[in-house]
Amino acid sequence: MDAPLWLWIAVLGAVLVMLLIDLLAHRHAHVIGVREAALWSLFWVACGVGFGALVWWQYGADLGQQYFAGYLIEKSLAVDNVFVWAIIFTYFAVPPQYQHRVLFLGVLGALVFRGAFIAAGSVLIASFSWVIYLFAGFLLYTGWKMIRQRNEHLDPESSRALRLFRRWVPMTDAYHGQRLLVRQNGVVLATPLLAVLVLVEVTDIIFAVDSIPAIFAVTSEPFLVFTANAFAILGLRAMYFLLADLIHRFVYLKIGLALVLIWVGVKMLLKVDVYYIPTAVSLGVVSLILAVSVVASMVVTRGQGRRAFEMPGEPPFRVATADELATSSSVWRRSTNVRTPAG
Repeated sequence: MDAPLWLWIAVLGAVLVMLLIDLLAHRHAHVIGVREAALWSLFWVACGVGFGALVWWQYGADLGQQYFAGYLIEKSLAVDNVFVWAIIFTYFAVPPQYQHRVLFLGVLGALVFRGAFIAAGSVLIASFSWVIYLFAGFLLYTGWKMIRQRNEHLDPESSRALRLFRRWVPMTDAYHGQRLLVRQNGVVLATPLLAVLVLVEVTDIIFAVDSIPAIFAVTSEPFLVFTANAFAILGLRAMYFLLADLIHRFVYLKIGLALVLIWVGVKMLLKVDVYYIPTAVSLGVVSLILAVSVVASMVVTRGQGRRAFEMPGEPPFRVATADELATSSSVWRRSTNVRTPAG
């Protein structure tokens, strides 16, 4: 597939327009309910599926199947992101009305980082064919490790990125609305929301290390790899607000995701010199694994309702008081409360 430059520009422009629409729709901080999250999820899925239909119609069934296989893999692996975000937001006691701002900026960063990873992966595969073996081995190891550690969860307090941020970046201990930075007595300080954003970005980079090699197992077309990633990522925020309170019911999903990684790792190994598994078969196998893991999870946990994720202990941050908000200002405006030199 030789995607022309104008097509890349058109897709990037469409992504930016959709991000702008999302930003304008959520410019005021508010708690996103299940109904709103469901409608936005349907919108983003419709965009992703609609784009895949266009690829299928314009470039044929094989490339269309490659896109959908990559989209399904990325979308399913994104559920693991949702679980981690729920842990991060709960641990830091991020007010629900401010979570969308963090996720919006996190997704924006994810698009940039994943674009860089995809470009680097494409160059490596084109220049060194043996890299395929490294990718395949990494996917097999990651899948096996995910099965072994399926009951282990992220501990935000032990995050090296968080420790470094707290050590080197001066910050307040209270949330100041949706601000990432505030000015207090003439000094610019980070808010806890910026620390949360940094941790969200770091975890997404870690997830990208798994998901990018996985999608290269079903398609080697950089355009399809990027677009499948982009449309899967764009719906992550809505997916979080829709599924965050149901994560406890997906008891077998992690095993399903691990089997997907192992399957695409095996496919990548066979693809080199042994046998090319048709994309339609890969799409069917991935769909079957995910469907079985989700249905089995729902059956085992039937009767359980929505339940917010809970973390033990006191949250490390709090919400700023009215007096604190009054004595702080945005860093983008000149503060009237500026520290003056002595003497």
